[in-house]
Amino acid sequence: MLMEVDALCGGYGKEEVVKDVSFSLRDGEFLGIIGPNGSGKTTLVRLLSRVLAPRKGRVLFAGKDVGVIPLKDFCRQVAFVGQELSAQFPFTVWDIVLMGRIPYLSYLQQETPYDCAVAEEALRETDTLHLRDKRIDCLSAGERQRVLIAKALAQQGQLLFLDEPTSHLDIGYQLQILTLLRQLNRSKRLTIVMIIHDLNLAAEYCSRLLLLSKGNIFAQGTPQEVLTYQNVESVYKTVVLVHKNPLSNKPFIVAVPKEHIRG
Repeated sequence: MLMEVDALCGGYGKEEVVKDVSFSLRDGEFLGIIGPNGSGKTTLVRLLSRVLAPRKGRVLFAGKDVGVIPLKDFCRQVAFVGQELSAQFPFTVWDIVLMGRIPYLSYLQQETPYDCAVAEEALRETDTLHLRDKRIDCLSAGERQRVLIAKALAQQGQLLFLDEPTSHLDIGYQLQILTLLRQLNRSKRLTIVMIIHDLNLAAEYCSRLLLLSKGNIFAQGTPQEVLTYQNVESVYKTVVLVHKNPLSNKPFIVAVPKEHIRG
């Protein structure tokens, strides 16, 4: 197992958001974390990625407690792409992607030719090499997201966390980003943990799902096992129809408006 989570609890101030969560993450897996707003998805990822310290329980990465792994070593293995796409500083795309090499540099050390080669390859893998000299604040939301993924790839880690990578994007960019992530998952055997709201996209792209409800795991397993109408209705408090996508055989969910519900 690449990561093991045991009885994990955490939150903010006096509020406990994640409650007694346990699961394992296999090497090369593409895990989707789903659930309604306020269910603890972002808090869980922050706990797993060391952004937030747990109150109880533990997170093991490659058999070691993440709390005792030196931060530089952890950042060489684990990357995080947040949902915030704002660009407050006019860095170039090249500057942004080179930031992914910081865990490998000593204080005030300049990037080596190898660091530059890794950054260039990350740009090539995300089809952003042509944007290299553009300012990050001049890019579209989809382009910025690909650049942030390139920065994460430049860290050369085993595990990539993403917090709603498609939330600000139109359907074309959503499919582009998720297709890129699936290619990276398969070609580089990059383990991916992604928070995603769209249940149909989660079903299509993720190999396994965690469904959260009120800080607990309500269900986990394959999309077919998790995305039943009973589970979705119980957690989201919405009547749905669950069909089978004729192209992929994955679950396809249709929300039912109240005016179409009899009784």
